[in-house]
Amino acid sequence: MGEVWEGHDTRLDREVAVKFLRFPSGVHDEQLVRRFVRESRITARLQHPGVPAVFDVGTHQRRPFLVMQRIHGIGVSDLIAEHDELPVGWAAAIAAQVCAVLAAAHRVSLVHRDLKPANLMLEPEGTVKVLDFGLAVALDLNDFSQITRSGQLVGTPAYMAPEQVEAGMSTPQSDLYALGCTLHQMLTGRQLFTGSTAYTTMSKQVSETPPSVRADRPDAPDELADLVLQLLAKKPEDRPGSAQEVYERLLPFATGLDPLPGVLAPPTVPGPARMYAAVVGRVFGDTAPPEEPAAAPEPPAPAARRSDPEPERDGGAFDRADLEYLRGEALQLVAESRYSQAADVLESALAAADRAFGPLDADVVDLRRHLADVLFDGGDYRQAAPAFAALAADLAERDGPDGDLVFRYRLREATCRALVGDTAEALELMRRLLADERRVYGPDDPRVLELRRQIGVLQLSSGQRDRAEETLHTLLVDLVRLHGPGHPQVAGVRALLTGDPGP
Repeated sequence: MGEVWEGHDTRLDREVAVKFLRFPSGVHDEQLVRRFVRESRITARLQHPGVPAVFDVGTHQRRPFLVMQRIHGIGVSDLIAEHDELPVGWAAAIAAQVCAVLAAAHRVSLVHRDLKPANLMLEPEGTVKVLDFGLAVALDLNDFSQITRSGQLVGTPAYMAPEQVEAGMSTPQSDLYALGCTLHQMLTGRQLFTGSTAYTTMSKQVSETPPSVRADRPDAPDELADLVLQLLAKKPEDRPGSAQEVYERLLPFATGLDPLPGVLAPPTVPGPARMYAAVVGRVFGDTAPPEEPAAAPEPPAPAARRSDPEPERDGGAFDRADLEYLRGEALQLVAESRYSQAADVLESALAAADRAFGPLDADVVDLRRHLADVLFDGGDYRQAAPAFAALAADLAERDGPDGDLVFRYRLREATCRALVGDTAEALELMRRLLADERRVYGPDDPRVLELRRQIGVLQLSSGQRDRAEETLHTLLVDLVRLHGPGHPQVAGVRALLTGDPGP
């Protein structure tokens, strides 16, 4: 997906890593450049000791690049090649640190999509960095109209979850599957599923039952072996519920972390990261947690500024000119892919406009729509979902339940739920919407047919193969009837039914 150069920041006199995105076809793609900038800014918000910091983004000779923190250490793939199977304690310790990163990423709706040993770096003090969040995310089509389109596979076949192969969908549970493949490889010294072609490998991910690590590693504890098998469950709902849960189950095995020759700095060398972690590890160590957490203090009110007006409902301090000014300011930030700043501006404007004009005023609804779209485009799906749900409910009350915008925002809420891994809820929302769209638009309307395809894809992504086949087969019959057997939509649904992962 790209190439990495060692670099030097001449302004701040520090070493950096410069990552260039390679265009898949070798031809400049302006849309991909815009998506790359968008995703890099989303990724830069993930601040965690286990993720390299993003310093800058730009283009050179029309090629987009990221400037990131330079990491010193050894790739876990190289570590496995040198040591074959890793000590149980080190395999668990590396995986637990990865879980700490994934827990933070998943909390802000970021999914890695390409987790593997080559994207993990073990530093001399024993800390682990998870690499390539930006490049892995940047190549996925995260816009609303294409979020469930098949054929847009992102990942490495040996570590791809079945739902990535079959449906092109990636969720937090997909990252946990990739972690299971990685943990299996650290414990056994070999990749779990391999094949002479990418197609063969991906087919095994979908259909082949993984062996227990104890078959190759008899000294692996039973509980750890069971955890690996749960991570490798074919159905996402059969995997552990979260990275936090996996972290807690791995921690008891992260013991006996003896020096790895040629990899770790010796204990006689002062290690700032170890010193820091040793103190942090003592926080609350000897103190029982309170029965109920203390209430968080109220944040201080922000200083008054042009983009945070305080209206008076009867005095008219905030008027529609202010609203239009702030909306224009937010749209300019969106054009620059500054989604977080745009959301701040829209939220402050919305608070003032809501008090001045009411939540169902046409201009206020327009602001709410912009805010929900900005949250979605900025990757904040957890915040976008209730925003879309509230829009749909209020518009249904104002204009009636069968309006195009009501249906649109109901679908967007379902899409957000799917993107954060709440597939069951997303499917239920889509089924209700499908019944209403059929009633209003008719069974052969393109919007109805596309929604049926998305339902089938989500069923595939959640391991409901039988239900997905039923959904997609009936859709295929209708598409052939409407468009003929050679239509591209027919070919796409056939590919989903046959489980063809594509080239």
